[in-house]
Amino acid sequence: MTRPVMQLVSGDSCLRVIQITDTHLNRAEGGTLLGLNTDFSLQHVIALARGERERVDLVLATGDISDHGAAEAYRRAGDYLQAFAAPIAWLPGNHDCADTMSDVLGGEHGLDRAVESDNWLIVMLNSQIPGEVDGQLGQSELDWLQACLAEADSRGLHCLVCLHHQPLPMGSDWIDQQMVKDHAAFFACIEQANCVRGVLWGHVHQQLQLERDGVLLMSTPSSCIQFAPGSADFKVDDQSPGYRWLDLHADGRIETGVSRVSGVDFEFDLDSSGYL
Repeated sequence: MTRPVMQLVSGDSCLRVIQITDTHLNRAEGGTLLGLNTDFSLQHVIALARGERERVDLVLATGDISDHGAAEAYRRAGDYLQAFAAPIAWLPGNHDCADTMSDVLGGEHGLDRAVESDNWLIVMLNSQIPGEVDGQLGQSELDWLQACLAEADSRGLHCLVCLHHQPLPMGSDWIDQQMVKDHAAFFACIEQANCVRGVLWGHVHQQLQLERDGVLLMSTPSSCIQFAPGSADFKVDDQSPGYRWLDLHADGRIETGVSRVSGVDFEFDLDSSGYL
């Protein structure tokens, strides 16, 4: 593998991970998305996760970190997530500026593209098409995925594959137009390997969990606005912001769940017809 790999030591047979996604922070603190203060909602999600998860070994931030690609938004996101005192693996989403994100959050070698522990390899795939809402991996990302999976197979590592856009339909017509264009090639890579235990994504602002050929497929609520499942057109849901936790066991088992903020009144526009 030729791209940057973060080496992770958990000190335990179980790797404890949380995913926070689609934070949509604005350039200025207190900026809003559909009337919701996204700094306010993210801080409550972080507080919830810190209260629930006794130990966090890794944070996965899976895209749309900034709403307009502003450096100031990435700096605040990095500052906020430092509350976990754990390494952070970042992915760009369709709202992000990947170059600015890498400059602010990536350090000397840019954004880490994989995370390796004693038993797991977490592969981070960039599904962003610059300037577009839709997702696509392209041959370079697919080649990187194949190389990672081949190495994991050869070394007996379990794999979790992460991306921003959904690689399968969610059952909502409007957002399914934005799914990964080369999803068939993506799943062909997954199916040819023996090591993949889970696929994880953001973008859809709603939760999904199902199993396909022994692989757990998961999407996660946004830390801000939620989208109503099963809607033909853009529709905001009234569910609260949340995050996903994942316990990655040495034998390849994934225990996971979604937790949402409760007891907080979030103000947002339920009648909005979109925000892109």
